[in-house]
Amino acid sequence: MIRKATIDDIKSIHALLKYYGAKGDLLARPLSRLYDHLRDFNVYEDEEAGRIVGCCALQFCWEDLAEVRSLAVMEPYMGKNIGTRLLETAFEEARQYKIKKLFTLTYRPDFFKKFGFIVIDKTELPIKIWADCIHCVKFPDCDETAMLKQIA
Repeated sequence: MIRKATIDDIKSIHALLKYYGAKGDLLARPLSRLYDHLRDFNVYEDEEAGRIVGCCALQFCWEDLAEVRSLAVMEPYMGKNIGTRLLETAFEEARQYKIKKLFTLTYRPDFFKKFGFIVIDKTELPIKIWADCIHCVKFPDCDETAMLKQIA
C-alpha cells in the first residue's frame, strides 16, 4: 500500500536510505533532513509484515519544477513494481500541483529512462537546487547523473 509518510515512518525511511547510501546506490539523508521533508515522502508499506519497504520523495523547487529523490525499495521486494508505483505516485502528485518538469539526480539512469527521463547537463538545473548539495559529502564533485522529464 502506498501512502503519505508519517512521523512514525521516518526511522524506517532513514534506515532504508542509509543502507543504500552505504552501498553507493544513492545519497543517504541525515535524520534531521528527513524530518524537515516528511511531507515530501510517500512510502510503500507491507501491511502483512507491518513495515515500510519502499519510499520516494517529491520535493518542489520552483513553480513548475520538482525533484524526485530518495527512491528506494528493500532488496527482497525488488521486481514487484514497487519502485514503479512509487514513481508513478510522484508523477500524479506533480500533476496535481501543475508541475511541468521533474528532475532527478541518480546513480540509476537506466531505471529513470524507462519512464521518459532524459540525461541533461547539471548546469541546466536552476542554481536554487544546489543549496542542498553544499551539505553533501561529495560536494563539489557530484557524480550523479542529472535527468529531466516533461510531464503533462
